[in-house]
Amino acid sequence: MVDVARQLLDELMGRNRNLDPTASAKEVSWADEEVRWFCPYFLVKFCPHDLFVNTRADLGQCTKLHDDEAKRLYDEAKPCRKKTQYEEDFLRFCTNMINEVDRKIAKGKQRLLLMNSKTDGGRSVPKQQEHLNALTEKINKLVREAEEAGTRGDVEQAQGLMEQCDKLKEEKDALVKQHESNGWSVTAEIAASQEKQMEVCEVCGAFLIVGDAQQRIDDHLTGKQHLGERDDRHNSSKRDDRDRTRHRREYRDHKERNDRHDNNRQRDRNHRRDRNERNERERVRDRDRSRSRSY
Repeated sequence: MVDVARQLLDELMGRNRNLDPTASAKEVSWADEEVRWFCPYFLVKFCPHDLFVNTRADLGQCTKLHDDEAKRLYDEAKPCRKKTQYEEDFLRFCTNMINEVDRKIAKGKQRLLLMNSKTDGGRSVPKQQEHLNALTEKINKLVREAEEAGTRGDVEQAQGLMEQCDKLKEEKDALVKQHESNGWSVTAEIAASQEKQMEVCEVCGAFLIVGDAQQRIDDHLTGKQHLGERDDRHNSSKRDDRDRTRHRREYRDHKERNDRHDNNRQRDRNHRRDRNERNERERVRDRDRSRSRSY
């Protein structure tokens, strides 16, 4: 609460509100001891707390200070360890939020599947089992492809395939829980539209009416929650790209080290062979000279 009050006063009266009028204002520095009051996410790009204001995903008010001057200085600063740490923390936060939304999307799809199965009567169980079998086949296929990619040394492809496999496993686990549970509750939003076909937004997880009016679709696509989740996904994909780049670099460095090690071993073997051959030739010459002197 104190931090929120401090931030509000800083925004209204300035950071130097308590200085003597005759004293010179302290220069802003995002990296000094006072940096603990600055929002690191805002310095990097944006604060996630600002994305979902007055939506169901509202994160509440940020307890840190959003200072435009500090952000400008941060953007102009040269790369350093602290900036790298801030960027990693920002991308990790975005990725965690996306993972949570993906779980929400998977759960929403299962609820829709349950709602549709209720209208099918006794046909729901075979359909669910058929879906489970299809998911199992996809998972097994992805695992085989990932193993083949790993055998070839294609780390990037293997990692991507395993990520797809993990998502399918989560979907399968959710379906199994639904299959075993007797008490699924359908959200009021779905219940209000039982006579209409529903779908789940693949970006933010909201329930949408299939074939809805274009104006309602546009309102959803330009809404805070959808745009916020879209920005999160964009930044999360950047982290994935950075991770793939790092994995490629690590694989390349590992391969180069192994190649150098193999080359050094081969060179050592060649040196030992040459030395042994020289020693053998010298022994032969010494033996021949010894024989010639004996005659």
